[in-house]
Amino acid sequence: MSKVDHDAYGVAIAPDTVRFERLLPGPVERVWAYLTEADKRRQWLARGEMELRPGSHAELSFHHSDFTDEPTPEKYKGMEEDMNWPCRITEFDPPRVLGISWPGDGMESEVVFELFPEGEKVLLVVTHKRLANRGEMIDVSGGWHAHLGVLAALLEGGEKPPFWGRIEKLEADYRKRYGAS
Repeated sequence: MSKVDHDAYGVAIAPDTVRFERLLPGPVERVWAYLTEADKRRQWLARGEMELRPGSHAELSFHHSDFTDEPTPEKYKGMEEDMNWPCRITEFDPPRVLGISWPGDGMESEVVFELFPEGEKVLLVVTHKRLANRGEMIDVSGGWHAHLGVLAALLEGGEKPPFWGRIEKLEADYRKRYGAS
């Protein structure tokens, strides 16, 4: 099996939208489980139960120590404790599409996960849309990039890449990519 590219950058596809693509080891049902099952999702993103139907409640509880033992940088010390976000399912077409609302800078955004089987692999497309401003786009891009690196390593069975150790560099990279000062 070929290696997953843990460093593919997200792309701004609109002024308020960023998109990531990762080719992951399949099958599609396995990747779907890491999006929808709390015990699997906590290993790369956030814990929390989801009622899996459109319009239903979802809870995301971010506890980064679930998937990294790195010390938290000073800038992110406020994220050491659980951060609980009430969300809702906006799209649900198993095992192909999962959309969830996402709290943001003064307005709710939306994340859509799409899965496309490609032989023994699965193309995961993550689109985060309705971002409030360029600063939020930079912030979520660095976060998604790091989280997706952890997911890819989990599915590949390899060593997890650094999480916190990459965030500040990724944010600087995205700031340059998006032309923000």
